[in-house]
Amino acid sequence: MKRHAFTLIELLVVIGIVALLIALLIPAVTGANGQAKSLQCLSNLHQLALAAEQYEQANRGYYPIAYYSVYIAPLSINFNWDFTTTTNTVTHQVTVTPGLLWPGVTAAPVQQCPSYDGSSNTPSDPYTGYNYNTSYIGGGPGYAMFKAARIGHPSGCALFGDGQYYNGADKFMRSPQPGPADVFFGFKSQSAGTQGYRHRGKTNVAFCDGHCESLSDCYTQTTDTHAPGAGTGFLSVDNSMYSAP
Repeated sequence: MKRHAFTLIELLVVIGIVALLIALLIPAVTGANGQAKSLQCLSNLHQLALAAEQYEQANRGYYPIAYYSVYIAPLSINFNWDFTTTTNTVTHQVTVTPGLLWPGVTAAPVQQCPSYDGSSNTPSDPYTGYNYNTSYIGGGPGYAMFKAARIGHPSGCALFGDGQYYNGADKFMRSPQPGPADVFFGFKSQSAGTQGYRHRGKTNVAFCDGHCESLSDCYTQTTDTHAPGAGTGFLSVDNSMYSAP
């Protein structure tokens, strides 16, 4: 029996068709993967917002302070909204535990944005990618703690988001112009607290009422000495999406 073999031209046509199908499928697969990561990120941020709500309900309506430190010999303890780091100044042993947002629970993995590949700028933090509104709500040591009841428009006030600036990750969200906590501390590097627009050109945000959104508007105007890094910026041209009153 005579067998029919593919000619060179037929083989090249088949290879071309397969290559074309692969070229068509890759963007679809990449897009689906990006969408899945964005949805996972939104879920993480929703859990952060729920944790903040539970915290303020258990603490007379106050949101957690962003950070503060204490020294109880021989332990130096750095409390942050996301992680608490305890350093034994004698043995130099470092212990990392869930931060102020997570009293008595271990929920650290939700603090890793699936679309952020870099490491934390705080070397001991095992997860990174999100920041907390520090210009208005979180503040810092000595700054008056903020009550949820003071927020005039909870659905329009950012609480957590995709933190990223010109030098990597960031965990403290800053408004484009200095907010009250920034003025209190004399902090002027607003571009150190920008958002990362890493979800196909969008950034994910959790608001004070608990809802989360993917936003595409990116603003880079600032009086800072540093310009926002590529793919980063602020949520509004002014402080309107950060200010609580």
